[in-house]
Amino acid sequence: MTSSRPCPANMADSIPLNPVRKSSTRIANYNSGRHSRFSLEDEPSNLDEMPLMMSEEGFENDESDYQTLPRARAGQRHRGLGWFLLGGWKVLCSRCCDCLAHICRRKKELKARTVWLGCPEKCEEKYPKNAIKNQKYNILTFVPGVLYQQFKFFLNLYFLVVACSQFVPSLKIGYLYTYWAPLGFVMAVTMVREAVDEARRYQRDKEMNSQLYSKLTVRGKIQVKSSDIQVGDLIIVEKNQRIPADMIFLRTSEKTGSCFIRTDQLDGETDWKLKVAVCCTQRLPAVGDLFSISAFVYAQKPQLDIHSFEGNFTREDTDPQIHESLSIENTLWASTVVASGTVIGVVIYTGKETRSVLNTSYAKNKVGLLDLELNRLTKALFLAQLVLSVVMVALQGFVGPWFRNLFRFVVLFSYIIPISLRVNLDMGKSAYGWMITKDENIPGTVVRTSTIPEELGRLVYLLTDKTGTLTQNEMIFKRLHLGTVSYGTDTMDEIQSHIIQSYAQVSSQPSGGGAGSSATPLRKNPPSGPKVRKSVSSRIHEAVKAIALCHNVTPVYESHAAVNGEAESAEADQDFSDDNRTYQASSPDEVALVRWTESVGLTLVNRDLTSLQLKTPSGQILSFLILQIFPFTSESKRMGIILREESTGEITFYMKGADVAMASIVQYNDWLEEECGNMAREGLRTLVVAKKGLSEEQYQDFENRYNQAKLSIHDRALKVAAVVESLEREMELLCLTGVEDQLQADVRPTLELLRNAGIKIWMLTGDKLETATCIAKSSHLVSRNQDIHVFKPVSTRGEAHLELNAFRRKHDCALVISGDSLEVCLRYYEHEFVELACQCPAVVCCRCSPTQKAQIVHLLQQHTANRTCAIGDGGNDVSMIQAADCGIGIKGKEGKQASLAADFSITQFKHIGRLLMVHGRNSYKRSAALGQFVMHRGMIISTMQAVFSSVFFFASVPLYQGFLMVGYATIYTMFPVFSLVLDQDVKPEMALLYPELYKDLTKGRSLSFKTFLIWVLISIYQGGILMYGALLLFESEFVHVVAISFTALVLTELLMVALTVRTWHWLMVVAEFFSLGCYLASLAFLNEYFGIGRVSFGAFLDLSFITTRPFLWKVSAITLVSCLPLYIIKYLKRKFSPPSYSKLSS
Repeated sequence: MTSSRPCPANMADSIPLNPVRKSSTRIANYNSGRHSRFSLEDEPSNLDEMPLMMSEEGFENDESDYQTLPRARAGQRHRGLGWFLLGGWKVLCSRCCDCLAHICRRKKELKARTVWLGCPEKCEEKYPKNAIKNQKYNILTFVPGVLYQQFKFFLNLYFLVVACSQFVPSLKIGYLYTYWAPLGFVMAVTMVREAVDEARRYQRDKEMNSQLYSKLTVRGKIQVKSSDIQVGDLIIVEKNQRIPADMIFLRTSEKTGSCFIRTDQLDGETDWKLKVAVCCTQRLPAVGDLFSISAFVYAQKPQLDIHSFEGNFTREDTDPQIHESLSIENTLWASTVVASGTVIGVVIYTGKETRSVLNTSYAKNKVGLLDLELNRLTKALFLAQLVLSVVMVALQGFVGPWFRNLFRFVVLFSYIIPISLRVNLDMGKSAYGWMITKDENIPGTVVRTSTIPEELGRLVYLLTDKTGTLTQNEMIFKRLHLGTVSYGTDTMDEIQSHIIQSYAQVSSQPSGGGAGSSATPLRKNPPSGPKVRKSVSSRIHEAVKAIALCHNVTPVYESHAAVNGEAESAEADQDFSDDNRTYQASSPDEVALVRWTESVGLTLVNRDLTSLQLKTPSGQILSFLILQIFPFTSESKRMGIILREESTGEITFYMKGADVAMASIVQYNDWLEEECGNMAREGLRTLVVAKKGLSEEQYQDFENRYNQAKLSIHDRALKVAAVVESLEREMELLCLTGVEDQLQADVRPTLELLRNAGIKIWMLTGDKLETATCIAKSSHLVSRNQDIHVFKPVSTRGEAHLELNAFRRKHDCALVISGDSLEVCLRYYEHEFVELACQCPAVVCCRCSPTQKAQIVHLLQQHTANRTCAIGDGGNDVSMIQAADCGIGIKGKEGKQASLAADFSITQFKHIGRLLMVHGRNSYKRSAALGQFVMHRGMIISTMQAVFSSVFFFASVPLYQGFLMVGYATIYTMFPVFSLVLDQDVKPEMALLYPELYKDLTKGRSLSFKTFLIWVLISIYQGGILMYGALLLFESEFVHVVAISFTALVLTELLMVALTVRTWHWLMVVAEFFSLGCYLASLAFLNEYFGIGRVSFGAFLDLSFITTRPFLWKVSAITLVSCLPLYIIKYLKRKFSPPSYSKLSS
């Protein structure tokens, strides 16, 4: 708060706006997001050229001699032909597509509107249909859309081209089914999966859209579908029914003129919100009278912010006209649920213009790093295939139609890139998902995105929310500080006895109204009089009473009180049974405070819009009239309430809020700042409570100005804030409260495990700096012996420059920074800031907005190229979870929104350790082995084809027939190869005991060009041995080359699986013997396929030959030569250079 406050003025428009301006610019920066990044404000332009490492003196003195920043240079890279070929074309294409898409679907400009009650036909504009639509495709776009998603991958596009080439007679190599069957299978599986997902979405949408609601018309009630509701309709919503569109709240069945709604599906908060009906319509005698009046609502244009609304209600048919200002508390947003009573509202926004739809960010399709790496390798294989084909044609001497021959060779060698790669990997991912779901050590875990389980094994940055993720979001009152005396959990009984004593004194005084003098039993002096030092007892009494009154908590009585109406709410005693009462509020801190005042003897028993009642220890009821409420906002960081005590008529303004906001409002004191720091170090959330007595004249003057400000259309928020500020001066400081947010189970060991695994943890929270810092310490996110560098608040470029230099001099210390300062640093020194922050062992960002959380994720992805994971539990974490490479949601107290938007959903933070160390490790290792093995399977057969063609004068004739090729990729080798998804190199217990093993995974050594090259060499060696061996040993019976080489090939593949396996599983053994059995059976029964080339080309295979001794020993010899050297090399490598995990397992 600024110290210069405006003088009270009589008219709303003469209210000066200066005091609030300063903070408002900061708020604008805070929300402005990325687009404001490089805008310069009031900085001298030569700051552009400033080197970041410069002393303070240099910064002050030397204004001209700056060297240019490397960052500025980097931005102006020359874009030449090299840039275009190395990916520039992609950038240009995507920009053109974006531009076309933008032109095709120009959005209609959103406008403010005037809505007449019950007259949708009077609307000037055509508004969107109120239908929910979550489908990705429609009937026309389904097939093209799915095909595009599939064929944008190089792998699939390549197979499509090869398969299509088989329709050209001169390029035809084998049977069409050998190419189209596998491709058709992959496409069919994908189509069916997408179709099922679409059908489910359609069904969900249809259910929501066909829900029936009662609509009020001149003729009475009629039933309408949710999708047929229009702007201007009067809709009745029953208790526990979903609100179908954004409405203004006109009437309720509740006598109080207010109702509660549940908003967990909108903002992720599980606390109920109180909504207030428009006074003018609530006062009408009957529901039907809504049509007898002429009234309209003016509503601002639809916007994103769910926590604010500005509008006016006007009734024209009275003299003078009735005007009422409308704010957020008069709105009922779509997707919220009515929790009490029946409500009637007028619809102001429908369909795409509702707050809930505007706030839905569509999740991007996430692609795992492993998939991208495999895509790169397939491009390398394609290059090899082209080179091989050119070599073949060159050795032919480019004779005849060489171009046609070249294409025939490309098709012949197309098995270098196996189509089964995609199928195997997709099935593998599903298997990993199933294993994660079935793991008994992490019950309740759900895999929502089955395409990225390998990402869990490659994470370098973990960005976590604080409240509800690291902490339980369960508040417990721990400390009350009165300046001279402090009370902790062990001395609460003293407070209780003080309260009982002060109310006993009051009731024993012979005064007119018993409870009358209760408000100020020991306070005789008027508010303006000289200060008199009060006794501890009276100070405790005033503090507890202020805490019991200054809040937005409502007691709710379930059972009989809720069932038969409001009649009983008047008879206080029978309603207010303590065991039947629950408290509802928009913040768990508030509930903790009210529960505590109940425990010391002052109980909140009833509250409605205009009054609240407290029960004293002796059972007396004190009644207060609520004159005004100023709700808590993240900008003001405080809330206030003005009450009139019924018995004495005294008016008091109570206020509580964060120490930063309250320090300038309360009277001078010397203890507040120090005690706030002490409590924050203990990990407590602090609130400062203050009060001010008002005379009747002071209050009337305030009310007039306040109502004027509330009706103004322009700058309403600023004018209202300025009027309220005129009251917030020289308030009497009553006390400081400390509430503890308990940590989740096993947070400390889990964070230590992740740190040891080389994962850097950033905590992003909307909470205040002190609380965030103390939770970082208590959860051991920052270790005890580590320094913490608190980044000072900066607002200009120069300040940011100096502060970054100060931070650069620190080594190995954790960084704590606020959202405002972060915004400034990113605007001017994005690259430098991220570079410095990434060197920190831990980073805490406090006061972060949801968009800032997502922005930090994008920054890390851009600047480090490492994989990021975001974990959170509330609606405010959804954007961060969707932006990260891997999003994990916790089913928390704040609702299920985060868990539904995430890729993986867990029930407790501690489960993340096992999810990453065990399942992440296994998924990545297995997929890497599986992918490379499937490629090896394709390369070995292509090598044999190359040898065969070169021996036969470079003829482009296939070695094996179509059936054998399909069988080779499926029934003969698929089960043993796929059984690699059961392999594990380290037992789960070991992986959790030695988290350091995880560091190796992030380097990506299991699947790299080096390991790939080793597999290529193995394939060439084995393919060569198998083919040359068959030709060498079977010179005389050349007809049998196919049978011999193919038998040796299948045996080699089965042995290679055995060589790759690290831990045997009984299913692997079954798969090996089953495949061998299938092959031997097909040798016996499908012998016509074992001729050379096509059947017409050569003789059939005779069964008697297979059973002869020469066949058996020759096949065994070839297989032995192809596999034995590899076994020997593997044995020697394990003996002399074992991998790190084998040292542990031995």
